[in-house]
Amino acid sequence: MALLTTRLRLSFIQTCNFVGFGVVSLLPHFHFPFEGPRAPHQFTVSVMLMKHTQVLLAGVCNNSKAPEMHEFTCVCVCVLFFQETNEQKLFKIASELLHTEKAYVARLNLLDQEFCAKLMEEANKGTFPVDVVKNIFSNISSIHAFHSQFLLPDLEKRMGEWDSKPRIGDILQKLTPFLKMYAEYVKNFDKAMELLKQWTDRSPQFKAIIQEIQSQEICGCLTLQHHMLEPVQRVPRYEMLLKDYLKKLPQDDPDRRDAERSLEIIGTAATHSNSAIRKSENLKKLLEIYEMLGEEEDIVNPSNEFIKEGHILKLAARNTSAMERYLFLFNNMLLYCVPKFSLGGPKYTVRTRIGIDGMKVLETINEDYPHTFQVSGKERTLELQARYSFSSINTQYAKIFQQKNESFKNALKDMDEVSVTELGKRAPRWIRDNEVTMCMKCKESFNAITRRRHHCRACGYVVCWKCSDYKAPLEYDGNKMNKVCKDCHCILTGEAIAEGKKKGILEIEAGQFADSSIMCGFLQHSEKSKIWQKCWCVIPEKESLVLYLYGAPQDVKAQCTIPLVGYSVDDTTRPTDPPASFHISQSKSTHNFAAETEELKQRWLKVIRVAVKGEIPERPETNGSGVSDNNNTEEASTDNT
Repeated sequence: MALLTTRLRLSFIQTCNFVGFGVVSLLPHFHFPFEGPRAPHQFTVSVMLMKHTQVLLAGVCNNSKAPEMHEFTCVCVCVLFFQETNEQKLFKIASELLHTEKAYVARLNLLDQEFCAKLMEEANKGTFPVDVVKNIFSNISSIHAFHSQFLLPDLEKRMGEWDSKPRIGDILQKLTPFLKMYAEYVKNFDKAMELLKQWTDRSPQFKAIIQEIQSQEICGCLTLQHHMLEPVQRVPRYEMLLKDYLKKLPQDDPDRRDAERSLEIIGTAATHSNSAIRKSENLKKLLEIYEMLGEEEDIVNPSNEFIKEGHILKLAARNTSAMERYLFLFNNMLLYCVPKFSLGGPKYTVRTRIGIDGMKVLETINEDYPHTFQVSGKERTLELQARYSFSSINTQYAKIFQQKNESFKNALKDMDEVSVTELGKRAPRWIRDNEVTMCMKCKESFNAITRRRHHCRACGYVVCWKCSDYKAPLEYDGNKMNKVCKDCHCILTGEAIAEGKKKGILEIEAGQFADSSIMCGFLQHSEKSKIWQKCWCVIPEKESLVLYLYGAPQDVKAQCTIPLVGYSVDDTTRPTDPPASFHISQSKSTHNFAAETEELKQRWLKVIRVAVKGEIPERPETNGSGVSDNNNTEEASTDNT
């Protein structure tokens, strides 16, 4: 083994400017042939890793190989970088123009000689109208003939004689007037996409021919719509390359005048394409989504404008778990999707398509999940969790929709319960299971065996099996029969509503106090020496001297009520009590409470101490912020606030 240092042949060093050098990582074995007779272990190599980059090699030669070939183990590579000259940059731009033109002509040939020709051949048999094919492909045959018979051959010839004629402006100046023929193709593009979709759905033979060609290797796993976008995008590509060419071209170069005239003509032709390019980019995104959805959803339509997509969590109404979901937002609809396993990239299954018309969006407050909001449409109501706060989402989407679609402005208004007139016409928001402890109709407590929870598909209330043993057709679900509660069944079917018993003093829904309470929120409660239980406590404005205790924020019946007048208040914490606890007592009745924080405890005490005197308490301020307690995040942890 002998250590060798090779000698470089720098064939074009005179045309390059030295910039610097660097050492790169070790390389594997290479074989270099001799260039001529040399002394033992001596040979000359000329290596080029990249264009205009020369390499210095130092290595070990193993002369046990055949005399015409030596195994060369590279130990170190020192790379000299040379900056490109203007002449080389101009050559590079011209080469890129030729390379992209060859690929473009191949794409035009595919459209003209494969798709168009085969569809026309079938149309001549009377399977579908000939005019359909002509209107889809417009003047693609003329565009193909121009590029394949004139522009491409001239570019190939010029690049072959570049050393003597280093210019492209004269060729483009002569041929670019023909680019005006693109105006017809671009103007027809939207109509072509509509016809293509229409006849793909209408004619099995039409669809079969397209699918057969798309399955071929020449298509590169792309659809016909993808290929038809190429002519729309090609003219601006010429404009971009020619602008780059002029930047590198000296002011006194003889090709400059022709190149500038060519740019003016191409700029005029590109004006016709700019608006179509924006549409084509949107259509390209629609095609990508169409493939991600398994080519099952009808979304490839010029009237559909893509706005945003992203991962989101869906909160289940029954088990309160958060499930991974994906949303696609358009100017006219929201696609609610479920991810599915795929080796070929992200794939999704559409669960629900919600129309933007009539959609409502509302921020919700959930103590277990931050940044939740509710989307309600005629088809379905969803409770979702975002990564960011609703205020930023609200602002962001409001701005987008005001720019894209005026009809969405109503989507950011406050959401009310489903009215009688809308009952069955739009999907309700389901009350979550953990928000109630009793049937919202008969007020009987739920249990896991004899009285389980069910949802009315018309109003979204949580009811027991007795109160949901009815069915009615719902318009938002295609008039299919759905399980509904007794009250909704009477309204939807027109049957007379039986007179119920008069409500008792406890039968006041907690949700009625959400926006009209002096104080509301969760407290731990224990009566006398009983175990502590979490309760939703409310002091309503209409009955400001009474404390209502509910099992959950949406319960329709209170567990008990405490008339506060005459009670004594004790804020001392006993050793066995939880932190932030206080007590109210009267005669032999004692109620123990515990708040989440000491600050919250003091706000409750401030209200209760006024009420026990028989005076009307006021809503306490939170840290001087001017926000009343019934709107406080901690205390109003319910979706109705």
